[in-house]
Amino acid sequence: MFDTFNKWYKRYLFEEEAILLLVMLVISVTLVVTIGDILAPLLAAMVLAFLMQGLSSKLQGYGLPKWVGVSVSFLVFVGAFFGVTLGLLPLAWRQFLSLASELPAMLGKGQQLLAVLPEQYPELFSEQQMSDFVSMAQAEAATLGQFVVTQGLAGISGLFAFMVYMILIPILVFFFLRDRELILNWLGGFLPEERPLLTRIWTEMNLQFANYARGKVIEIIVVGAVSYASFSWMGLNYAALLALLVGLSVIIPYIGAVIVTLPVVLVGFFQWGFAGEFYTLCVVYIVIQALDGNVLVPFLFSEAVNLHPVAIILAILFFGGIWGMWGVFFAIPLATLIKAIIYAWPSGEGDPMELPAPDIETAVE
Repeated sequence: MFDTFNKWYKRYLFEEEAILLLVMLVISVTLVVTIGDILAPLLAAMVLAFLMQGLSSKLQGYGLPKWVGVSVSFLVFVGAFFGVTLGLLPLAWRQFLSLASELPAMLGKGQQLLAVLPEQYPELFSEQQMSDFVSMAQAEAATLGQFVVTQGLAGISGLFAFMVYMILIPILVFFFLRDRELILNWLGGFLPEERPLLTRIWTEMNLQFANYARGKVIEIIVVGAVSYASFSWMGLNYAALLALLVGLSVIIPYIGAVIVTLPVVLVGFFQWGFAGEFYTLCVVYIVIQALDGNVLVPFLFSEAVNLHPVAIILAILFFGGIWGMWGVFFAIPLATLIKAIIYAWPSGEGDPMELPAPDIETAVE
């Protein structure tokens, strides 16, 4: 047993840098799992500053001073941040409350439609099956109503947390944008001077996170805006809420579009029934999803993520379970990062770090 462990240690942990990387990964995962809620404003600000850094670097690349790039990026962020938090989210929440209040009427109409199925298709549906389905739907509606009441009672504490986020996140984003080099140099002071493994993994991580996160944000905005314009043009109820769901559904590959189809179709059906508007809604929704998958995604993500679909789904389940929505959002780049670490990890059979790694300062541009 000892000989086996000794051989494994000499093969994978024979370098000081490999041990340091292992310790950093363990500490990072432990912090996210244990105090992730406390660090949520800091982590959110880091992600948002990372997204806006691309605009700042591009403006500086055109010859503008650093303070101009930082100022323009921060102003764009502030406009988008307060536009979403003070405009879109309250509108979507009001529509959600309205939808929750109309659920009993929708369930009654659905129960009437389901009651005729055993008569028309007795070989496929029984009265007991329809009764069980209606009971399950009523239970889910009651759970949703309880959730709405609970959220209303917890409004004071939620409002306080919301105000903290509204104040802290813009301040943190500004300092992360302005003092990026200072923070990176300070963190680099805790690392060895010679760090080819860490530099190579950092470069891969920065590339994957930048391409994926910025592209995914653009995809959410475009799909959500097109959906809202289409739903509003058709006069669909709860257009803002449904468009927000359609936009956020692109975060979860393969699954998100399927899940969000149900509320869109149900709202359209209970509003129009089997009328021409309902079929038009279905066609429009299918066209939006087709354009997203076949035009927008290839345009935004020129380099495909070389991961098996099973690996992507497992990454979504794992990182979403330990980090919530942020974990779902970054599941694919995190899975790609793990793959890069595995392939870059030194082993006793040969040094995979023979190629020169780029400087860490150029890697974050």
